[in-house]
Amino acid sequence: MNKLIVFFMICLGPFLLAACGGSTPEPVPESMPEPESSNSIIGIVWLWESVYNRESNETDTVPDPEKYTIQFKEDGTFTGQADCNSISGTYSQENGFTITLGPSTLAFCGEGSLDQMYLALLNNIVAGGPDGAGGLALETAGGQNRMLFIE
Repeated sequence: MNKLIVFFMICLGPFLLAACGGSTPEPVPESMPEPESSNSIIGIVWLWESVYNRESNETDTVPDPEKYTIQFKEDGTFTGQADCNSISGTYSQENGFTITLGPSTLAFCGEGSLDQMYLALLNNIVAGGPDGAGGLALETAGGQNRMLFIE
């Protein structure tokens, strides 16, 4: 019902205003564009580049970003890699940004792997979106940890 009302307002609104003697209105777009933050992260394979820890004021660089990926899909799901493991799950950008881990492989990736840290951080994300510099930033509560991703 709401879509029908919006359709008539878009199609007939300019004619009704002109008929009432008003000035010709600005053209109305057929549909509102999505906000930048809601879809600009979709479909990109994001590589985990670094994590900033607010408490220690230190940034740790990820030695092999291509081993730690995440790709968000339009249907609210994601897939990715946590070193030697495949990961998947769901995400939401409503009331912040949340990630819910789903089915994943559970192989041991070696002593130097950051897979467990990566999964723990993803599981605690509460905010995120484009970082303004072409990357993606995801944060845990209170900005305690800020994960930065690149394309």
